[in-house]
Amino acid sequence: MSITASLAYLVASVLFILSLRGLSHPTTALKGLNYGIAGMALAILTTFFAPQIESYTLILLGIPVGGFIGWFIATRIAMTDLPQLMAAFHSLVGLAAVFVAAAAFYNPEAYGIGTFGNIKGASLFEMALGLAIGAITFTGSIIAWGKLHGKISGKPVIFNGQHKLNAILGGIMFLSIILLCWTGSSFYFWLICLIALALGVLMIIPIGGADMPVIISMLNSYSGWAAAGIGFTLHNNLLIVTGALVGSSGAILSYIMCKGMNRSFLNVILGGFGVDDTASGTQDMGDRSAKIGASDDAAYLMKNASKVIIVPGYGMAVAQAQHAVREMADILKKEGVDVKYAIHPVAGRMPGHMNVLLAEANVPYDEVFEMDDINRDFAQADIAYVIGANDITNPAAKNDSSSPIYGMPVLDVEKAKTVLFVKRSMGSGYAGIDNPLFYSSNTMMLLGDAKKMTEEIIKAME
Repeated sequence: MSITASLAYLVASVLFILSLRGLSHPTTALKGLNYGIAGMALAILTTFFAPQIESYTLILLGIPVGGFIGWFIATRIAMTDLPQLMAAFHSLVGLAAVFVAAAAFYNPEAYGIGTFGNIKGASLFEMALGLAIGAITFTGSIIAWGKLHGKISGKPVIFNGQHKLNAILGGIMFLSIILLCWTGSSFYFWLICLIALALGVLMIIPIGGADMPVIISMLNSYSGWAAAGIGFTLHNNLLIVTGALVGSSGAILSYIMCKGMNRSFLNVILGGFGVDDTASGTQDMGDRSAKIGASDDAAYLMKNASKVIIVPGYGMAVAQAQHAVREMADILKKEGVDVKYAIHPVAGRMPGHMNVLLAEANVPYDEVFEMDDINRDFAQADIAYVIGANDITNPAAKNDSSSPIYGMPVLDVEKAKTVLFVKRSMGSGYAGIDNPLFYSSNTMMLLGDAKKMTEEIIKAME
């Protein structure tokens, strides 16, 4: 590689680092996005003019096709579908790693790693790791996409001996990697691929819907390591650096989220390893009844409140109610009401989902608080306005040891004087369990579309 190309790749790597730094906060997210675009454009141009490229035919065909697909998806994707879009894109990175590994295995001369049947041991090891991580990322991301998109149940899929099966398959795959490096046999190459594809499914199906944001972050990490594996095979330093950046940052984010949710980081990586196979999440709610209210009731309570905490969830995203929520908050603030927003780490379907929606609606950043910073305020709040959230407010996480979400920190909305709970129905949340908060004496259920209900409350207040 020429010095010019190396310097260009170095600049692109720095731009990617600045991009990650910018994306760490809503106020600098746009700048971070622009850094990322500039880094990727520089990386593509540098690779395009690399002297080792012998034919531009497939490249010239691939760029417009890929560009059109990206443009088409970006202009039509709804904000609520971004999590499953991320999962789908992660699967493509994993699949690319599998294809590159297969291409290098059957045509090693093109990659300068030996000849077919006589590939260098170090190259075989790099290839095997990229293949294994890529295949796990591919099928795991597809399962995550299915759970997020509602094609697969969000409930954990658990069966007896599941962890033993995963451990046995993992051991066989590890042994196959050693044998591939030793023999160079195509049999072990494809055995690694098949086992990794199976593990991708088996590691994600036991993860419940409430933990899917962590899985999305973890799959993002896997896709980064898969890209790094591709970089080693292609001898591309930029892919190695950027893959390692994505892989490490995704792993760190997953660890932070696991710590915030009281989940084991190893459990997430190993697909729920250590969780009781026979665990049940059924709840007996008895003959309890809920108090059903209307927009007029909610408007009266809010206008006479002194402190209101708004708790957004995925239902707000589905209804695209963030602008109506901000308008309602503006009216309350004009009446002298103290308004704050409480964000749970896994509200929505991916990290920062609610922050992005509120930023889109121009909600001031100083009014948005993370769970740890605002949980103590619910006891002094007159109203907790829960809009489209469910599992992140479920008290069962604190007092029902049989619940699938037991141990997960939740927002203490039940401590508010009055809880206004906006939902389409009395149905369970994404984790598939009922919420006893619905039947609490201080809770009023406001059943209906989140945007329509909020707009009706605004009209009643005006």
